[in-house]
Amino acid sequence: MPKSIYESIYKDIKQKIESDTFPYQELLPSENNLIQRYNCSRNTVRRAISRLVADGYVQTMQGKGVRNIYRPIDQTSFTLGEIESFKESAQRNGQHPRTEVLLFTEIKTDEKLSRRTGFPEDSEVCYIQRLHYLDEVPLIINHNYFLKECVPGLTREIAENSIYQYLEQELHMTIVNSRRIMTVEKITEIDEKYLELNAEDYNCMAVVSSYTYNSNGIMFEYTQSRHRPDYFHFQDNAVRKPG
Repeated sequence: MPKSIYESIYKDIKQKIESDTFPYQELLPSENNLIQRYNCSRNTVRRAISRLVADGYVQTMQGKGVRNIYRPIDQTSFTLGEIESFKESAQRNGQHPRTEVLLFTEIKTDEKLSRRTGFPEDSEVCYIQRLHYLDEVPLIINHNYFLKECVPGLTREIAENSIYQYLEQELHMTIVNSRRIMTVEKITEIDEKYLELNAEDYNCMAVVSSYTYNSNGIMFEYTQSRHRPDYFHFQDNAVRKPG
């Protein structure tokens, strides 16, 4: 089954749910209707619906259909179970994104950095510090490490727009999965400076470390994202498995 068909159906239904084209608590069009609408197989529709179930957008009801259970969150939210770029997240939340590159350089990993990032020692990596704004408010500092051999042609200009868009559309990389660890850490001087934090009000912040792999099984990115604590909401959707 071509992934592009399943992905496009999933994204289209998701957009219709978020925009209230498919209203909250109402049933989605029937499975047969969706098959005709998207001109695809039954398995393709079911795979898209399964992902929407896993993401907490819909609920399957035996004998009735699929119900929209999505509720928008006013505060900016990140879905932990989904690989989503900053730009994509901002658009989903109806906000205007802007990225400022604070540092763009190439380095080799020493023993300490190798332990931290997961890249082998002496790996050549692109190290990028980026400050992300939403509606002109500085909210995230990203420390990005990209394996140089996997990101040929990466530039400061690309980093200011969307690195994932470049990887997928220009380099045709398939990004498969990301292992994430969330911690609460003390804010640093850099956090205070760029995120306009007052250490007396906030002495800790949410930090998400991501180890991301492509379809060749190569870990091409390690990123530490440091989020302003008064703004972000992290969400996931848990499904209980039968005992």
